[in-house]
Amino acid sequence: MNGKVAWLSLVLLSVGPAMANESLYVDVSRDECKTIEEEPGWYSLMTCPGHDDYPVHFKEIDIRQSFSFGHLNKRYIDEAFESFFPFNHAGTTVEWRIAKGGTPVATILRWVIENPDPKTGESFPALEGQVLVVSKVAQKEDGKGCVAGYVDALANPDPNALARKIADEVAPTFRCGIDQAAYHGKRGDKAAEPNSVLPD
Repeated sequence: MNGKVAWLSLVLLSVGPAMANESLYVDVSRDECKTIEEEPGWYSLMTCPGHDDYPVHFKEIDIRQSFSFGHLNKRYIDEAFESFFPFNHAGTTVEWRIAKGGTPVATILRWVIENPDPKTGESFPALEGQVLVVSKVAQKEDGKGCVAGYVDALANPDPNALARKIADEVAPTFRCGIDQAAYHGKRGDKAAEPNSVLPD
């Protein structure tokens, strides 16, 4: 009996990686995006390349950026804004986590946090933080996409692996507007406090 259990365990371990979600990378450099509305120096609203028919939504308000993904309903498009309290900017490469069957369930995007010098109040390069933001992708039947978790990219030895774990295990069942997105793993002093505004 023990031999059969051990053999089954080996089989399950061997097929595990094949059942895991896959990654697909998409460039969301701002010159790849289409401007919908803009007030130079203050506000910007864009749509960017996504995966298949899943769009990417970008907002920037007062040097703070927000990305959301998928088939958002109108209230989430208009009202949602998830960023960080300090000035910040997101990277240009989105990692989409694609489930078996081809449905994207989550994304991972790196943010640079422009933490201010406490003496001057100005952003200082040596104090910059980096955070991997894991977001739930909005599906047509729900219309809700939001941040599902954070990983301090400077404080954890393999932040990408941790972010993928959150993307695969937390994001798909995360309830936007109900569940609270949290940091996973170690959090250093350069990983800023998030600022999240979602519709009721």
